[in-house]
Amino acid sequence: MLRPLLTLLLIFGLVLAGPASARLPGPQQAATSSQPRDLAQIRSTKVLRVLVNQSRNSSGEIKGEPVGVEYHRLRALEHYLNGRERQGQIIKVKLIPRAKEQLLGALRRGEGDLAAPGELLDPSLVREVSSSAPVVDQVSLVLVGRKGGRSFSRVEQLSGRTVALTTASGAGAVIQVLNQQLALRKRAPIKVEWVDPTLAVEDVLEMVQAGIYQLTVVERPIAQRWARVMPRLSVNTRLRLGQPQAVRWYVGRDASMLLATVDRFLAGYRAPENQDAAFERIYRRQYRVHDPLARQDRQRLQAVRAVLQKHGQAQQIDWLNLAALAFKESTLNPAARGMGGAHGLMQITPAAAQRVGVSNTATVDGNVQASARYLALIRRKFFASAQLNERERMAFILAAYNLGPERVQAMRAEARRRGLNGNQWFFQTERIAMEQVGMGPVNFVNSVNKYFLAFNRERTALERVVKR
Repeated sequence: MLRPLLTLLLIFGLVLAGPASARLPGPQQAATSSQPRDLAQIRSTKVLRVLVNQSRNSSGEIKGEPVGVEYHRLRALEHYLNGRERQGQIIKVKLIPRAKEQLLGALRRGEGDLAAPGELLDPSLVREVSSSAPVVDQVSLVLVGRKGGRSFSRVEQLSGRTVALTTASGAGAVIQVLNQQLALRKRAPIKVEWVDPTLAVEDVLEMVQAGIYQLTVVERPIAQRWARVMPRLSVNTRLRLGQPQAVRWYVGRDASMLLATVDRFLAGYRAPENQDAAFERIYRRQYRVHDPLARQDRQRLQAVRAVLQKHGQAQQIDWLNLAALAFKESTLNPAARGMGGAHGLMQITPAAAQRVGVSNTATVDGNVQASARYLALIRRKFFASAQLNERERMAFILAAYNLGPERVQAMRAEARRRGLNGNQWFFQTERIAMEQVGMGPVNFVNSVNKYFLAFNRERTALERVVKR
């Protein structure tokens, strides 16, 4: 009798354990802490500081056009606050993007007046703050897979399956409860893969569409919104995953007047019918990542892996970074031809190759050597700072590879001027690129990053083949 009881307790201990501590998405942004402010202090400074989820789903502009789902709501709040104000007392909304898991901590420290996640939060994060009335009520979580994949109608069918989630996903706590139910039925738990912090919810959805991840769980409105621009997604609305919840905004515990004003605004707010017009037009052709480890692509990778490893080691660049860039540039095809003289596996131009002392880029070896040297040159001259973590460093190098180093450095300076983190490309400095030049360079860096993460998930298997 004692042994079954101990076994059951062990199972409950495993499923009740919280998610492993996730890495933060880049260097922490320096900010001046202060006491949280109420409406009177906000009116005196004429600025409402709103901490927004840095995800592209929630906030952001592309060449002057708003595409974040919270953007329209927050601009409407600004208009509402100014509805009865005299000239000269106008309040401006200032958006402060932070990683989702950092929003409420920043609010508690007084770095913002209002936090607008745009998504459900892990309940463990919601403490020592006041919650608004529902921004969107009765939000259910849905399972999202790829069209043509297995369909699910019962939770038991998810037993032993892996679900990819972003840090601080509201689905984490729900899956813990489901795993308790599965344990009682002696079923294997649902596995959670907490994805790299350079990925937001829309990135995970794209990787599900590509087949890199098999399943994810997200809020139904988010899944349906992105399914309009990712047509191969399959949104399962039949499977019940916990009780519907409300997406809310948050203010400091002592900001009672701000909270009352926000609640009155939300009670009367109605989203414009065409608010996603720019979102659909801009993003419809952007999300085209493929699985880089499909059978034919895996064979291509093995054919060139030795060259990638050799020149990666010579320049102290992870060979999988070179592989990811090669997949984005040429789908690992050494015969590929591009614009402006770019050619070969890495799509290097003769001018760039000559700059690093490589004259023959017609061979795979010369092509990879030139590209690896050029990336190393960019790193050495512009992005050698110890303040950059390695994923952010590689992102800046790729952005410079695409846009030019001087232009990227100017974007970092502009990011700092606006209070963004100039040492973080993902979701921070990339916002300047989105505004100035559009989604092209941002999508380039994101795609290479996703291919790297796909390769990195199978690093052991790929490198085991290398050693044969």
